[in-house]
Amino acid sequence: MKIFKSYTFVWWQIGILKIALLAIGAIIGSYWHNFFRDNLITLIVIAVIAGVCMAYAALKQSSVN
Repeated sequence: MKIFKSYTFVWWQIGILKIALLAIGAIIGSYWHNFFRDNLITLIVIAVIAGVCMAYAALKQSSVN
């Protein structure tokens, strides 16, 4: 049984996914604002590291093709 499968989406479906994730993030951020305020530096570091990893993977794929 394969847990992870490959899917193909069109641009507007990814747009809907991003809007949903943004709304979920806003809900969580407004509900748990004290937690995020106290751990802001840690969350920024995690976001920067994740962004650099994603940029590296995207640039690596674009240079291969």
